Amino acid sequence: MLLEDSLRGAAVVSGFEGSIVDVGSGGGVPGIPLAISLPDREVTLLEAIGRKCDFLREWAPPNARVVRGRAEEQETDVYGVAVAKALAKPPVAVEWCLPLVRPGGAVLLWVGPSADSERVARVAEQIGGELASAGDGLVVLRKVRPTPEGFPRRAGVASKRPLG
Repeated sequence: MLLEDSLRGAAVVSGFEGSIVDVGSGGGVPGIPLAISLPDREVTLLEAIGRKCDFLREWAPPNARVVRGRAEEQETDVYGVAVAKALAKPPVAVEWCLPLVRPGGAVLLWVGPSADSERVARVAEQIGGELASAGDGLVVLRKVRPTPEGFPRRAGVASKRPLG
């Protein structure tokens, strides 16, 4: 089930060039299945917790590298695609993922049925993105402008004071 769900995003990810970052990779889903299904793409498994990074290093395929750190501490406008599953509430996940993606790229979020796509769109607009599609548990955002000054906000601020 986890594998099939992760691979639902492969077609979306394939539509955008550049490297992929799985934000809050945790147990490696969806990053590891995407890396295996897209062997020509570089995948970064971004995780803040050391023991999870150790696990990821054991299972990461050759085209994936593990980076220990928080999304808010990473360089902005670098990746072609950011993906996240079970990272945070969608508006917070958008604030953590969208700054990592360069203009022309995309963010793919796996979300629950109660996700508010209008709020997600409002948050994306504040960070240089726009809602491309939402449905079937997936939200796709396009990065249309560079990350504005002031983003990402300091570590922990997005979850304490979400945008929207």
